[in-house]
Amino acid sequence: MADERILCFVKREARPFFTPEAMPRLAYVSRTLPSDRAYHSILHAHQDLAEILLICGGEGRFLVGEAFYEVKAGDLLLYNSGVVHDEFSSPENAISAYCAGISGLRLPGLRENALVADGAPALFHAGEEAEDLVLLMDMMYRYLLEDRPGCEALCHHLTLALLGRILQLTGDARVREDPEPKNLGRQVQAFIDGHFSEPLTLQDMGKALHVSPYYLSHVFKETSGYSPTQYLLRRRIGEAQNLLISTDLPMAKIAEQVGFETQNYFNLQFSKHVGMPPKKYRESFVGKKRP
Repeated sequence: MADERILCFVKREARPFFTPEAMPRLAYVSRTLPSDRAYHSILHAHQDLAEILLICGGEGRFLVGEAFYEVKAGDLLLYNSGVVHDEFSSPENAISAYCAGISGLRLPGLRENALVADGAPALFHAGEEAEDLVLLMDMMYRYLLEDRPGCEALCHHLTLALLGRILQLTGDARVREDPEPKNLGRQVQAFIDGHFSEPLTLQDMGKALHVSPYYLSHVFKETSGYSPTQYLLRRRIGEAQNLLISTDLPMAKIAEQVGFETQNYFNLQFSKHVGMPPKKYRESFVGKKRP
């Protein structure tokens, strides 16, 4: 029987998504396994990059900005720079995922380091694209983990391929705008996000936003699922996670920088919420940090 060969030709001229003057840069790729205790992401934001999170298994409830999403395998979450996110999953159905951080991202109609319009949904169902997205992110992860020769150049091209597939999935989310004015719950969240590193009480928040502390607390709890003090504490711990991984700052400096009065109280609260002391958390990422 004769061999059968099918040729697939390029039918149209390639139209690049990015120009040399506006070329995105891959900062890191991570892989999360259900047994990976080091991955416990608490309220945090990245000011200088966007993140792509692809759920491969498990289920969870994620907060992105002001919206909660129920996520499962095949779901894609896009985090714009500066957008606070929080991730929950139970030990019985723990999340496995790939995550890529990308800087220098400039898409038409969007601010820098944004993948979707601010206010647009952050969750997308990858559907049949999920398998290809997993392959792309797995290659990027393995090349960087093994530090293969030329891995930076290879991962750059894989990043462009990944972004190309994602931009086709997101569709009009890149140009959708949020027409609603900020309600009180959103104002409280924005205020905490902007002042979490400062000494901050419920009374301070109420005074700044011209409402009673009791009413402010009630509205914010209904909006976010947290009390203002719970959100403030998780916001500080999440920012501490970022600093522990991405900097060599001493523990005392990190505690001070994220708003804790003493290092002992910082150590206590971090261990309670993350499941390990800050020092152990940092050590678990040795060899995985960007250079």
